Formats: sequence, structure tokens, C-alpha cells
Amino acid sequence: MKATASMTTPGRNGSDRTAARRGRQTPSSSAAPASPPENSCLLALRIGLLAVGHLVLFFGIYFTAFQLRFEFNISHSSLEIFWLSLPVIVGVKLVVFYVTGHFHGWWRHVTFSDLVALLRASVVSLVALAAVDHFALDYQIPRSILLLDFILSILVIGSLRSTWRLLAEVSSLRMQGRQAAFLVGADNAAGRLAHALQSHPDSPYRIRGLLAINGESRGVRLGGIPIVGRLPDLPRLAERHRIESILVAAGSIPGAELRALLSQCTEAGLALKIIPPPRDLLSGQDRIPIRDIDIDDLLRRDPITLDTKAISELIRDRRVLVTGAGGSIGSEICRQLLQFGPATLVLLGRGENRIFHIEREFRTDYPDVALAPCIADITCEARMRQVFEEHRPEVVFHAAAHKHVPLMEANPGEAIRNNIGGTRIVADLADEYDCMAFVMVSTDKAVNPTSIMGVSKHLAERYVHALSQESSTRFVVTRFGNVLGSAGSVVPIFREQIRRGGPITVTDERMTRFFMSIPEASQLVLQAAAMGKGGEIFVLDMGEPVRIVDLARDLVRLSGLPEDTIDIVFSGVRPGEKLYEELYFSEETTLPTNHPKLRAAHHRPYTLAEVQEEVADLQSLTDAPDAIIRQRLADLVPEYQEQQEILEQAKQPAEA
Repeated sequence: MKATASMTTPGRNGSDRTAARRGRQTPSSSAAPASPPENSCLLALRIGLLAVGHLVLFFGIYFTAFQLRFEFNISHSSLEIFWLSLPVIVGVKLVVFYVTGHFHGWWRHVTFSDLVALLRASVVSLVALAAVDHFALDYQIPRSILLLDFILSILVIGSLRSTWRLLAEVSSLRMQGRQAAFLVGADNAAGRLAHALQSHPDSPYRIRGLLAINGESRGVRLGGIPIVGRLPDLPRLAERHRIESILVAAGSIPGAELRALLSQCTEAGLALKIIPPPRDLLSGQDRIPIRDIDIDDLLRRDPITLDTKAISELIRDRRVLVTGAGGSIGSEICRQLLQFGPATLVLLGRGENRIFHIEREFRTDYPDVALAPCIADITCEARMRQVFEEHRPEVVFHAAAHKHVPLMEANPGEAIRNNIGGTRIVADLADEYDCMAFVMVSTDKAVNPTSIMGVSKHLAERYVHALSQESSTRFVVTRFGNVLGSAGSVVPIFREQIRRGGPITVTDERMTRFFMSIPEASQLVLQAAAMGKGGEIFVLDMGEPVRIVDLARDLVRLSGLPEDTIDIVFSGVRPGEKLYEELYFSEETTLPTNHPKLRAAHHRPYTLAEVQEEVADLQSLTDAPDAIIRQRLADLVPEYQEQQEILEQAKQPAEA
């Protein structure tokens, strides 16, 4: 643990937070120039000064050892041995301490490991001096003096170094302008983190105590910081200790508990800040960035553990194609893939600007990976065949789709053309060109669909599942709910409404949704791709559903405004929307997998011939009147409910 990390409290910079969520450095941070090497003359001067200082200490320690040995009554003969042996003692110790690096560091940065190094150097010196005394000297130095010199060297030099560090830390604690703060956590990691925050002279916080998450450990001290109580006692403890801020290590407590903590802090007028977990402080970073709490923190679940070996075996040195690579999910899938070293990554998308920007980002961050940007429409079979013929992908991630529910309600023909027809084209080509694996990114809106978007994705799932039964390609489907920050999601919409001063528009007070972060969803897509044997529908663990109105209120609080300053208006359920989402059909059987965040859903089987006939029939209707398309979809998917039924449900009053 170092106390030399620089303290920064960045503002709410979106790019910084995005890079942090992705678990990688931003280009600016990775490209930052290293500190210039210290001037050799200054280094030599510093080493010389430290050597002179140690020489004086070694003289005093050795003389004190003689005095103690002879009870401060040194005889003439013993004094003669002292002067004869002094150059040997000091010389050997200077050489040993120089070789072991004790003249190259600053005492104000001393750590426990430096004290261990001091012990090691003292032991080596003792052994070397005993050997010289026994084999090389004509006179005998009393062994008790060598032992006393060894003990005094550790005590005196260790005490001086620790005192220097202590004075530096005490001085930093007395700096004006520091905010009194509590750190949430009562384990050894929290103690180390508190000490690092406390000891650095540029830290904006003075840690007055630790708050235990579970259990009661009041009175115990970790790293010199006391555990003052438990989280439920926060308001009382904050008032007693005159606390201004509460610090939480990222990922240390679940989202539900963090939301409760945010409410406590808001009511008590306390600032809630997020700092990196202790493991990040040991990864070579020279700063401890402190940031405001974000919506991702409030919706956090347990971190995902990936089977990186299986994913690497699937991706490394292989040609990978991602459709919809310019979108939020597609681009993040690409970022995750690049960490596993594909031979070629084909970035396919219809929007040239998005592909242009995402290619530039990847060429900067991953210069050794071959990138192939392709502007193409998945509904154009000739163009897609050209892409497959040129790049011969071995693994395909199909993320391209129309996802906006109200827009697809108004344009059902385009939903059929893109979501069903486009999926058919890409899947057929993956089968024709003998790809190893094909992964379709689906949505929870495909379950008991009430919207054109949902039913189109359901039929796309059906086609992929049927094709998997007759293909050597491993076809799998991944199904999950809403992702935070994706294009068109409620979070950026709510933020924009808050920025304008409100109101925030929520369709219905009862509406709930599943949420996960974009990196979390993309990582699980990769995990499903590595696990799939073919024919599975992998359903991602989305945690507990969140009420949209609660999400809106959280965002108001995070913006630093009182809740009553931004109005929330209920606008009514929009066409195609549900009050709540589902992850499984009632008749689907679900089985656990060897990954705790993934379950496999098994739907009723369809033959490829009948699904091909259904898809061909639908594609012939893409330019037909909307009513005809809706009726045909209802015929093909019994679970599909007409929007009028959903609107009638929405009109029913919510339970008190």
C-alpha cells in the first residue's frame, strides 16, 4: 500500500465514467507521458547525503553498543578494539545498506515493507560482520557487541524512518480545508483504503471512522481508523462526528443497499462519493479518483466472473463478425472481443458515422488487431454474401436490429424486413459458410410479446432455433432486458429532461423494467457464445426489476436537486409497451448452466421447413397495410396480444 497516490475528484465527465465501466484506460491516460527521470547529479547528491547520515548513525549505534556492553565503563583495551573495528563495522554496513537500496528512497514514503527490508539488511550485516570478525581480524570483537549493534540498528533506524513518516502524516492531517468523512466498510481492505486516503497530503478528506456493513465491530481500529458503528446508525453518527461526506468503494455493496444509503445521505445533507476498490490501488495506478455516485452504482449487482479460458478458445486468432457494430450493444461486444485477440474483427453496420468513430477508437486502443469496417444493410442479401465471401467469418455475433418499440409500432413492415428478414439472411449465410458459432442478441420483449418489435424478435429467435437443428454451426440466442445508457433507453432521456428543468415523463407509475449495464450484458453474451452447444436460448440474470418512477427519482437526486424541484408526469402507456417485462414464456423449461448468471430456456420446437414458410409469408407482407401484418403476426404467435388489450390493462387503477 502506497501513500503516494495523487488524489483527484473529477467532475461528472461521461467519457471518464464510460472508460471506468469498461474496465480499461482511456487513450489519454494510457498515453500520458512518464515523469522525466531524476537528474543524475541530484540523485548522486541524495545518495551521498543519505550515506553520510547512515555513517553518523552507524558510528553512534556502534559506540552505544560498546557502552551498553561495558556498562558505560569502557577500558583502554576495549576502547582500542572499538577504534580498530569501527572502519570495518561502518564500512560493511554501508556497503550492505547501499546494495540493498536503502540510500535510494525517501524516508517520508516508508512502508511496512521498507521496515522488513531494514530487518533483512541488518541480518545480512550481522552475518557479514560475524564472518569478518571470525576469519579476517587479528583481534576479537565481543559477540554481544555485534548482537547489540544489530538490535540497535533496527530500533534506531526503524524508529527514525517511522517518525519521519509519522510527522509527515500528522502534518497532512492538520491541513486546513479537509472534509470530515466516513468510509463504508469494516474489513482489512477498507482499513488499507482509509489509511491511503488519510495519509496523502493532497487528500480532500479526513477519514473520521469506518461504517460496518454487516455485524457490529464498534471500537475496533483498522489502519488506525476506528469502526464507529453500522450503516443504519449513519444519521446519528454523522451528526456526532460532524461528517460532511460518505465514501463508498465501487462495488463494495449491492445496488439496493446503495440506493438506501443515498436516501439516508440526501435526508442528512451528506455528499455520497464513489472511490475505486482497494484492488485497483494495487494495480499500479498513481491516483485515487473520487467521483460522484452514478446510476450504474445504484443498479449494481454482484460482479460477473467470466470463463475467460473458454471465451479465449472461441475467439483468439479467429475471424469474428459483429453486425450492428456501431450500436451500443454491438460496439461493446466488439470491445470485449478485442481483449481476447481475434485475428480479424469485422465491424458491420449501416450507419457510416458510427462505424467510422468506432473504428477510430479501436485502432487507437488495439493497434495489433486487424479491423475490417463494412458498411452494409443486413436486409441486402447480395451485399451480405459479399461480406461473408470476402472475410469468411468463423464466429458471428448478430446484434443488428430495430429496437425502438413505438417506432416499430408505427412501421411494422420495417420491423419484419429488418428483425426477421435480416436475421434470416445473416443466419443462412453463417450456415452456408460453415461458421463455428452464431450468436443472436435478443430481448425480453420477445417473451409474451405485445409489440411489433417484440413479436418480430420472437420470430427471429424461432428461425435461429429451428436452423440450429439442421446445421453444423452452433446457433444460440441470448435474451436480456434493458441496458443502461443504450440508444433510446430511459436514462439518457431522463437526464436530458432534468437538464431542461423537467418535467420527467413516465408512462405509468406501475411500470417496471429489468436493467443491466452494457459491459455486463456484452460479457454475458460472450460467455453464452463460449458455452453454447447449439439450439440454446440463454437468458441473462437481470436481477430484480426496477420501477421506472423510482429510477427517475434516483436520477433527480443524483443530479444534486431536491426531488420536488423536478415534476414527474405520467403520460400513459405508449403503443406496444408493457407494464412489466418477462424473461421466460410460461411453457418454457429453464435449466441452470455452469455459469450462475445464465440459464438455458427450452422452447417448443419448430421444424425449419415450417418456420421458413412462415418467414417467407411475412416477408411478402412487408409492404402490406399495417392491419394485415398485425393479424398475420397474431396468427403465427398465439402469445401476441393486440395493443388494445394492453391499453385496457393500463387503464385499470393501480393497487393501493
